[in-house]
Amino acid sequence: MNPRNRTAGAAALFAFAALFGTAAQAAPTFQMPFPCGQVWSGQTRTNHSPQNSVDFNRANDEGDTVVAAAAGTVSVVRNLGDTSYGKYVVIDHGGGWTSLYAHLNSYSVSVGQSVAIGKSIGTVGTTGGSTGPHLHFEERLNGSAQKIKFNGAQITYFGTANYTSRNSCGGGGGASGTVNTNGTPLNVRSGPGTSYSIVGSLSDGAGVTIQCQTTGTSVTGTYGTSNLWNRIGSGRFIPDAYTYTGSDGRVAPDC
Repeated sequence: MNPRNRTAGAAALFAFAALFGTAAQAAPTFQMPFPCGQVWSGQTRTNHSPQNSVDFNRANDEGDTVVAAAAGTVSVVRNLGDTSYGKYVVIDHGGGWTSLYAHLNSYSVSVGQSVAIGKSIGTVGTTGGSTGPHLHFEERLNGSAQKIKFNGAQITYFGTANYTSRNSCGGGGGASGTVNTNGTPLNVRSGPGTSYSIVGSLSDGAGVTIQCQTTGTSVTGTYGTSNLWNRIGSGRFIPDAYTYTGSDGRVAPDC
Protein backbone atom coordinates (compact mmCIF):
# COMPACT_ATOMS: atom_id res chain seq x y z
CA MET A 1 0.00 0.00 0.00
CA ASN A 2 1.27 3.46 -0.87
CA PRO A 3 2.37 5.19 2.38
CA ARG A 4 0.67 8.30 1.17
CA ASN A 5 -2.66 6.43 0.89
CA ARG A 6 -2.10 4.91 4.32
CA THR A 7 -1.60 8.36 5.82
CA ALA A 8 -4.66 9.68 4.06
CA GLY A 9 -6.70 6.73 5.35
CA ALA A 10 -5.57 7.38 8.92
CA ALA A 11 -6.48 11.03 8.57
CA ALA A 12 -9.93 10.08 7.31
CA LEU A 13 -10.47 7.74 10.25
CA PHE A 14 -9.36 10.45 12.65
CA ALA A 15 -11.78 12.91 11.10
CA PHE A 16 -14.63 10.35 11.33
CA ALA A 17 -13.89 9.75 15.00
CA ALA A 18 -13.81 13.48 15.66
CA LEU A 19 -17.22 13.92 14.02
CA PHE A 20 -19.03 10.88 15.37
CA GLY A 21 -17.10 9.94 18.49
CA THR A 22 -15.35 6.71 19.35
CA ALA A 23 -17.07 3.32 19.39
CA ALA A 24 -19.44 2.64 22.27
CA GLN A 25 -18.00 0.99 25.34
CA ALA A 26 -18.66 -2.67 25.99
CA ALA A 27 -22.00 -3.40 27.59
CA PRO A 28 -22.14 -3.54 31.40
CA THR A 29 -22.43 -7.01 32.88
CA PHE A 30 -26.14 -6.64 33.48
CA GLN A 31 -27.83 -8.73 36.17
CA MET A 32 -31.52 -9.42 36.63
CA PRO A 33 -33.42 -6.44 38.06
CA PHE A 34 -34.46 -8.40 41.17
CA PRO A 35 -32.79 -9.33 44.48
CA CYS A 36 -30.41 -12.28 44.64
CA GLY A 37 -31.95 -15.74 44.48
CA GLN A 38 -35.40 -14.76 43.24
CA VAL A 39 -36.84 -16.73 40.31
CA TRP A 40 -38.86 -14.88 37.68
CA SER A 41 -40.55 -15.90 34.43
CA GLY A 42 -39.33 -13.77 31.53
CA GLN A 43 -41.34 -13.50 28.33
CA THR A 44 -40.13 -12.20 24.96
CA ARG A 45 -42.34 -12.05 21.87
CA THR A 46 -42.17 -10.80 18.32
CA ASN A 47 -45.05 -8.34 18.79
CA HIS A 48 -43.54 -6.74 21.88
CA SER A 49 -42.71 -3.03 21.70
CA PRO A 50 -39.79 -2.82 21.47
CA GLN A 51 -39.24 -6.36 20.28
CA ASN A 52 -36.05 -6.90 22.30
CA SER A 53 -37.65 -6.03 25.65
CA VAL A 54 -38.73 -8.61 28.24
CA ASP A 55 -41.69 -8.83 30.64
CA PHE A 56 -41.06 -10.40 34.05
CA ASN A 57 -43.76 -12.08 36.15
CA ARG A 58 -44.13 -14.29 39.21
CA ALA A 59 -47.04 -15.05 41.53
CA ASN A 60 -48.34 -12.16 43.63
CA ASP A 61 -45.60 -9.89 42.34
CA GLU A 62 -47.26 -6.48 42.69
CA GLY A 63 -45.16 -4.44 45.11
CA ASP A 64 -42.10 -6.69 44.81
CA THR A 65 -38.72 -4.94 44.88
CA VAL A 66 -37.05 -3.91 41.60
CA VAL A 67 -33.29 -3.28 41.72
CA ALA A 68 -30.69 -1.73 39.43
CA ALA A 69 -29.39 -4.20 36.84
CA ALA A 70 -26.01 -2.43 36.80
CA ALA A 71 -24.41 0.55 38.53
CA GLY A 72 -25.06 3.97 37.05
CA THR A 73 -26.81 7.31 37.37
CA VAL A 74 -30.58 7.74 37.28
CA SER A 75 -31.43 9.80 34.18
CA VAL A 76 -35.24 9.52 34.04
CA VAL A 77 -37.97 9.18 36.68
CA ARG A 78 -41.31 9.77 35.02
CA ASN A 79 -45.02 9.03 35.26
CA LEU A 80 -46.86 8.81 31.92
CA GLY A 81 -50.16 8.10 33.66
CA ASP A 82 -52.40 5.45 32.10
CA THR A 83 -50.42 5.18 28.85
CA SER A 84 -47.22 3.57 27.60
CA TYR A 85 -44.63 2.83 30.33
CA GLY A 86 -46.67 4.41 33.15
CA LYS A 87 -44.26 4.99 36.03
CA TYR A 88 -40.77 4.20 34.83
CA VAL A 89 -37.06 4.71 35.60
CA VAL A 90 -34.04 4.88 33.30
CA ILE A 91 -30.46 4.38 34.52
CA ASP A 92 -27.47 5.62 32.51
CA HIS A 93 -24.52 3.20 32.70
CA GLY A 94 -22.14 5.15 30.46
CA GLY A 95 -20.83 4.37 26.99
CA GLY A 96 -24.31 4.84 25.51
CA TRP A 97 -25.82 2.05 27.62
CA THR A 98 -29.00 2.51 29.66
CA SER A 99 -31.57 0.25 31.32
CA LEU A 100 -35.30 0.93 31.58
CA TYR A 101 -37.79 -0.33 34.19
CA ALA A 102 -41.47 0.26 33.40
CA HIS A 103 -45.04 -0.16 34.76
CA LEU A 104 -43.72 0.45 38.28
CA ASN A 105 -46.06 0.77 41.22
CA SER A 106 -43.62 3.18 42.87
CA TYR A 107 -40.08 4.47 42.51
CA SER A 108 -37.55 5.22 45.24
CA VAL A 109 -34.83 7.10 43.33
CA SER A 110 -34.46 10.56 41.81
CA VAL A 111 -32.82 12.00 38.69
CA GLY A 112 -29.07 12.46 39.14
CA GLN A 113 -28.80 9.88 41.90
CA SER A 114 -25.93 7.40 41.67
CA VAL A 115 -27.04 3.82 42.25
CA ALA A 116 -25.05 0.67 42.88
CA ILE A 117 -25.94 -2.61 41.22
CA GLY A 118 -28.65 -4.25 43.31
CA LYS A 119 -29.90 -0.92 44.72
CA SER A 120 -33.67 -0.82 45.14
CA ILE A 121 -35.17 1.62 42.62
CA GLY A 122 -38.90 0.86 42.88
CA THR A 123 -41.58 -1.80 43.00
CA VAL A 124 -43.45 -3.94 40.47
CA GLY A 125 -46.79 -2.51 39.38
CA THR A 126 -49.30 -2.31 36.57
CA THR A 127 -49.21 1.39 35.64
CA GLY A 128 -49.43 2.73 32.10
CA GLY A 129 -50.55 0.47 29.26
CA SER A 130 -50.39 -2.68 31.38
CA THR A 131 -53.05 -5.36 31.78
CA GLY A 132 -51.58 -6.86 34.94
CA PRO A 133 -48.64 -6.53 37.36
CA HIS A 134 -45.25 -7.17 35.75
CA LEU A 135 -41.91 -5.48 35.08
CA HIS A 136 -41.13 -4.35 31.54
CA PHE A 137 -37.34 -4.24 31.19
CA GLU A 138 -35.02 -3.01 28.45
CA GLU A 139 -31.27 -2.76 27.87
CA ARG A 140 -30.55 0.06 25.43
CA LEU A 141 -27.54 1.20 23.43
CA ASN A 142 -27.78 4.81 22.24
CA GLY A 143 -31.53 4.65 22.82
CA SER A 144 -32.13 1.45 20.83
CA ALA A 145 -33.29 -1.69 22.71
CA GLN A 146 -30.78 -4.54 22.44
CA LYS A 147 -31.23 -8.27 23.00
CA ILE A 148 -30.98 -8.71 26.73
CA LYS A 149 -28.08 -10.44 28.46
CA PHE A 150 -27.70 -11.27 32.12
CA ASN A 151 -24.26 -12.20 33.44
CA GLY A 152 -23.08 -12.20 29.81
CA ALA A 153 -25.65 -14.76 28.58
CA GLN A 154 -28.51 -13.84 26.24
CA ILE A 155 -32.02 -14.65 27.41
CA THR A 156 -34.46 -16.73 25.31
CA TYR A 157 -35.81 -15.12 22.13
CA PHE A 158 -38.66 -15.67 21.48
CA GLY A 159 -40.60 -17.42 24.22
CA THR A 160 -40.85 -17.82 27.99
CA ALA A 161 -38.19 -19.08 30.40
CA ASN A 162 -37.43 -18.95 34.11
CA TYR A 163 -34.41 -17.01 35.33
CA THR A 164 -32.73 -16.92 38.75
CA SER A 165 -31.31 -13.59 39.86
CA ARG A 166 -27.62 -13.41 40.72
CA ASN A 167 -27.80 -9.66 41.33
CA SER A 168 -25.40 -8.71 44.14
CA CYS A 169 -24.92 -12.33 45.19
CA GLY A 170 -21.58 -12.84 46.85
CA GLY A 171 -19.50 -15.97 46.90
CA GLY A 172 -21.44 -19.11 47.77
CA GLY A 173 -24.74 -17.59 46.72
CA GLY A 174 -24.73 -14.89 49.37
CA ALA A 175 -24.22 -11.15 49.42
CA SER A 176 -21.76 -8.79 51.05
CA GLY A 177 -22.80 -6.52 53.90
CA THR A 178 -21.32 -4.15 56.48
CA VAL A 179 -22.41 -3.76 60.09
CA ASN A 180 -23.48 -0.18 60.83
CA THR A 181 -24.43 0.50 64.44
CA ASN A 182 -22.88 3.96 64.83
CA GLY A 183 -20.28 2.57 67.21
CA THR A 184 -22.06 -0.03 69.35
CA PRO A 185 -21.18 -3.74 68.95
CA LEU A 186 -23.97 -5.78 67.33
CA ASN A 187 -25.21 -8.94 69.03
CA VAL A 188 -25.16 -12.09 66.90
CA ARG A 189 -28.14 -14.36 67.67
CA SER A 190 -28.66 -18.10 67.28
CA GLY A 191 -31.89 -17.44 65.34
CA PRO A 192 -33.81 -14.67 63.58
CA GLY A 193 -35.09 -12.77 66.60
CA THR A 194 -34.20 -10.98 69.80
CA SER A 195 -35.54 -13.88 71.88
CA TYR A 196 -32.78 -16.17 70.57
CA SER A 197 -29.59 -16.54 72.57
CA ILE A 198 -26.58 -14.29 71.94
CA VAL A 199 -23.75 -16.32 70.40
CA GLY A 200 -21.28 -13.53 69.71
CA SER A 201 -20.92 -9.92 68.64
CA LEU A 202 -19.63 -7.87 65.69
CA SER A 203 -17.95 -4.49 65.85
CA ASP A 204 -19.30 -1.48 63.96
CA GLY A 205 -17.93 -1.58 60.41
CA ALA A 206 -17.36 -5.35 60.34
CA GLY A 207 -17.84 -6.97 56.94
CA VAL A 208 -20.15 -9.98 56.66
CA THR A 209 -21.28 -12.45 54.02
CA ILE A 210 -25.04 -12.86 54.07
CA GLN A 211 -25.77 -16.48 53.17
CA CYS A 212 -29.56 -16.13 53.18
CA GLN A 213 -32.34 -14.01 54.66
CA THR A 214 -35.49 -14.74 56.62
CA THR A 215 -38.10 -12.90 58.69
CA GLY A 216 -38.25 -12.74 62.46
CA THR A 217 -38.51 -10.17 65.24
CA SER A 218 -39.01 -6.61 64.00
CA VAL A 219 -36.01 -4.43 64.90
CA THR A 220 -35.52 -0.67 64.63
CA GLY A 221 -31.95 0.19 63.68
CA THR A 222 -29.73 2.35 61.51
CA TYR A 223 -31.76 1.56 58.38
CA GLY A 224 -35.25 1.89 59.81
CA THR A 225 -37.57 -0.81 61.11
CA SER A 226 -37.38 -4.26 59.54
CA ASN A 227 -38.27 -7.86 60.39
CA LEU A 228 -35.61 -9.14 57.97
CA TRP A 229 -32.71 -11.11 59.46
CA ASN A 230 -29.44 -12.09 57.79
CA ARG A 231 -27.80 -15.47 58.36
CA ILE A 232 -24.03 -15.02 58.39
CA GLY A 233 -23.12 -18.55 59.41
CA SER A 234 -24.56 -21.73 60.86
CA GLY A 235 -26.78 -20.63 63.75
CA ARG A 236 -25.62 -17.01 63.42
CA PHE A 237 -28.08 -14.21 62.58
CA ILE A 238 -28.00 -10.42 62.63
CA PRO A 239 -30.84 -7.94 61.99
CA ASP A 240 -30.93 -6.39 58.52
CA ALA A 241 -31.84 -3.05 60.11
CA TYR A 242 -28.17 -2.77 61.18
CA THR A 243 -26.64 -4.14 57.95
CA TYR A 244 -25.62 -2.05 54.94
CA THR A 245 -25.96 -4.00 51.67
CA GLY A 246 -26.45 -1.23 49.09
CA SER A 247 -30.10 -2.25 48.63
CA ASP A 248 -33.32 -1.56 50.51
CA GLY A 249 -34.71 -4.98 49.55
CA ARG A 250 -33.63 -8.59 49.86
CA VAL A 251 -30.14 -9.28 48.55
CA ALA A 252 -29.74 -13.00 49.29
CA PRO A 253 -31.83 -16.18 48.88
CA ASP A 254 -34.51 -17.10 51.42
CA CYS A 255 -33.29 -19.27 54.30
